[in-house]
Amino acid sequence: MGPGSKKRSRRSSWAELSGHDRRVSSPGTAPGREDGAPDPGLAGPERDLAAGLAALRAAVADLRLPLEVAGVEEARAEAARVLAQLDDHLLPRVRQMGAPLLAVVGGSTGAGKSTLVNSLVGAVVSPAGVLRPTTRSPVLVHHPDDQAWFVGDRVLPGLSRWQGEGEGPRSLRLVGHPAVPRGLALLDAPDIDSVVAENRELGAQLLGAADLWVFCTTAARYADAVPWDLLAQAAARRAAVGVVLDRLEPEERDAVRADLGRMLVEHGLAGARLLTVPEAELAGGLLPPQAVVEVADWLHGLAADAGSRERLARSTVHGAVLDLMTRVPRLAEAADAQVAHAHWLGETAIQAYADAAARVDELASDGTMLRGEVLARWQEFIGTGELLRTLEAKVSTWRDRISAGLRGKRPPEPVTAAIGAGLVDVVVDAADRAAERVWTTWHADPAGARLLDGLRLARSSPDLRDRTAAQVRDWQGGVLDLVATEGADRRVTARVLSFGVNGLGAALMIVIFAHTGGLTGAEVGVAGGSAVLAQRLLEAIFGDDAVRRLTRVAEADLVARVEQLLAEEAARATTPLDALDVGVDGTALRAALARVPVPEAPSTTDVRGRSAEREDGRRGRGDQTPERGLRAWWRRLWS
Repeated sequence: MGPGSKKRSRRSSWAELSGHDRRVSSPGTAPGREDGAPDPGLAGPERDLAAGLAALRAAVADLRLPLEVAGVEEARAEAARVLAQLDDHLLPRVRQMGAPLLAVVGGSTGAGKSTLVNSLVGAVVSPAGVLRPTTRSPVLVHHPDDQAWFVGDRVLPGLSRWQGEGEGPRSLRLVGHPAVPRGLALLDAPDIDSVVAENRELGAQLLGAADLWVFCTTAARYADAVPWDLLAQAAARRAAVGVVLDRLEPEERDAVRADLGRMLVEHGLAGARLLTVPEAELAGGLLPPQAVVEVADWLHGLAADAGSRERLARSTVHGAVLDLMTRVPRLAEAADAQVAHAHWLGETAIQAYADAAARVDELASDGTMLRGEVLARWQEFIGTGELLRTLEAKVSTWRDRISAGLRGKRPPEPVTAAIGAGLVDVVVDAADRAAERVWTTWHADPAGARLLDGLRLARSSPDLRDRTAAQVRDWQGGVLDLVATEGADRRVTARVLSFGVNGLGAALMIVIFAHTGGLTGAEVGVAGGSAVLAQRLLEAIFGDDAVRRLTRVAEADLVARVEQLLAEEAARATTPLDALDVGVDGTALRAALARVPVPEAPSTTDVRGRSAEREDGRRGRGDQTPERGLRAWWRRLWS
């Protein structure tokens, strides 16, 4: 190679280091795409990965976690973080691997992030000051030729864009500056430990969108817990990380670097690049160039050519997808827990009212209904003297004497009314007990207690008594219809007419409530005798089989009506639960995750850079003086 060729090679490499590499992929139409579809130019594996991630994104977006169960707050936050990572980083990066690298500069309050960005650019592009928090809205600094990559919603779609001075809520300020290398953008993020919660959340979100983390800290604060929590996330995602020790006094350099390096190794970040910025006087709000040359060299080296940028991007994507493989199953488990808890709450209500229905059925068949008012009205209707002294008489004698006893007696309506009133009381009392049981159970559960807010569920519905009375009247009307239909046969019509449909209907109701398990003392004999009298009368008129059939039909109708009433009451509790739409467990999430192919790991990318390796070598030879500036760049060119 002649001298002329060597000079051309040298100029080309200098252009790369100076940020004039024009091999950055063109934005094409991708930044402006609104359909979210993968770039048509994607290769097979990348297209499959983009499609799988898009389907996973849809499944996570459909995730519903409305119930206040244990761990739900963290699950909700994690779902939001996964969505943000997919929207802000993974999907746009996979769709366009050749897009500029996004280096997010983050860290604690007062760590000098904005000053570092300004000093790297050589101009005040992000305001810095003594007020905290200084950076309220993130500032993205890019080369002017790369503007098309960031004006749309390709990355960070949840933030609006604007250019110029000032700031706005949930917005991203874009600043173009020629000092920034093509293919690299610096994003000055809000403080991760800001007193403003929104700033903290946004700072963490922006770090999740990064291809490269530039983490700023100081000698006084590098061991703080909050930064290490985020760095742990970086380690889990196998993200490319550079840690900048800012404002470092010369006498502290070796000791602090060694201790911080040890902590990085312990936290799974052995591959992170550790950089230092010495304490220096500001001039016009900027550090002197020699103070930030180590950081500048490192960033320029990473952005030097399209191949190195793409390897770094692929490495970050590979780690982020592997990280999703462990995070999404936990979201699926949270969805399973929601469905299981919703089922338990619903079953609690349904079972309470099912038990109430069973209780009504028990009270309606064990003789309890024949107490008090019902028994008194029945005795008034049939009389108690001669009829009750002839229990052992023949059927014909029964019919004759009952017929004689009923003639001229009071009408049966008071008996029917007493039965109806007693039945209404039984149903309403059972419903009240069920409502109290549901309220007590739900109130002791955080998810159930939240559902009870603003609802009157400790007692039954205010209109339940009226609705129950209407159902009981309809049931009693149905009983009379049964008797009338059965009495339509010519052979029994005369007998029915002699006793009256209403009287026989009242007798059938007495038979239905006839069992005496709920009665005690003298009530058993009186009520039992009255029931036997009613049954013998019905059998004498209709026959044994007909009476059994009438009883079964009437009982089934009553049970159905009571169950309907109590099911409507149960719906007062289950409707708010159903409205939450907690019906999808983690199956869809697991299926979507299974369709995401894990990309092939790229060739090893050492984000520490070659200068770090040489510095390690110099430390091994006892040389503690790093080369800086142009001299260091020229040495790298010819090494």
